[in-house]
Amino acid sequence: MRYPDLISLSYRTIVSHKLRSILTALGLIIGIAAVVILTSIGRGIHTFVLAEFTQFGTNLIGVHPGKTTTFGVSGATISTVRPLVLADALSLRKLENIIAITPVVQGNARIEAGEKQRRTNVLGVGSAVPMVWKLRVGTGRFLPEEEGSPRAFAVLGYKLAAELFGAASPLGQRIRIGSDRFRVIGVMEKKGQMIGFDMDDTIYIPAAKALELFDRESLMEINLLYNSNAAIDRVEKAIKRNLIARHGREDFTLITQNQMLKKMDSILSVLTLAVAALGSISLLVGSVGILTIMTIAVSERVSEIGLLRAVGAERRTIFQLFLCEALALSATGGLCGVLLGISIVRVLDAVLPALPVELAWAYIVAAFMLSLLIGIAAGVVPAIKAARLEPLEALRAE
Repeated sequence: MRYPDLISLSYRTIVSHKLRSILTALGLIIGIAAVVILTSIGRGIHTFVLAEFTQFGTNLIGVHPGKTTTFGVSGATISTVRPLVLADALSLRKLENIIAITPVVQGNARIEAGEKQRRTNVLGVGSAVPMVWKLRVGTGRFLPEEEGSPRAFAVLGYKLAAELFGAASPLGQRIRIGSDRFRVIGVMEKKGQMIGFDMDDTIYIPAAKALELFDRESLMEINLLYNSNAAIDRVEKAIKRNLIARHGREDFTLITQNQMLKKMDSILSVLTLAVAALGSISLLVGSVGILTIMTIAVSERVSEIGLLRAVGAERRTIFQLFLCEALALSATGGLCGVLLGISIVRVLDAVLPALPVELAWAYIVAAFMLSLLIGIAAGVVPAIKAARLEPLEALRAE
């Protein structure tokens, strides 16, 4: 029998038993749709998190106090041996291939502007923050570059400026941060969330003032922007030599943005694979359904098999016929599952724009191919059973 005839006969058999075929394929449809939806959410989160990290750029190095392997933007454990100080940041700025640096001190304080007050995040930083963190000043200017004792200037985040001053311009206004008074010299452009940190609900002050405000001796970290054409190993060695010469030992940790990205990428890839495996459990249920239905079909169609064998159909033809039916069921179920999953993902993207979803085509293709393999595997045993039936015994069953 020719293959087009086999395929045509298989689909006619499936269509003639609509309810049975639909119930059989339903398990695969649900399983494939689950894989598509879960992997799309996993891939969306993957892309979202990496995009959050790359907003700062990829040619960044963070210097954290203490010899640790902790990954993060800030908040590393403060070393009790020798803290990172502003002088360390100034010395690193003079190194080859270092474009700009910014010390970082993070805290939370009460902000007062006239009769309005609220608590918010306070970042003690340097003048190069717009360049290092890829931020833009909306109005006014950012903190000036001042060595020694910096002036009490402050730059407000977009949201904080709106809440404290409304439609009025905050430039030149006096505000109180904790117990100290500062003059507002700028407002940042709207930025939104970055790695879960609301950059718009933040106030920037000089790092030296932040150390005084929070009564600290050590910087939380130093961020360095280096030349993207420079070899990262060479830059790291220069930073280590400089700080070891100043501290007498390696009591600090260097974390590159690429290291964080690679670490996050591997973790999120495993997460996406895990949710794909979770969704694939439904495919196992679908394979059991196909195996059961095809086994029943062999029992119900013994006389048909006997007739085919009596008119000259070979065992191979009978085997191919039943295997083709199982494959047709799995292909139909897999295709419907893919279309259903993609449709649900599109609906989720439209209804819940805050939920990051992205179609993971590699997983979708893999799930569809798996459905075909399930059809083949589940159809082999019934097909062998059908092919082994003797013509006379099969006809006698009529």
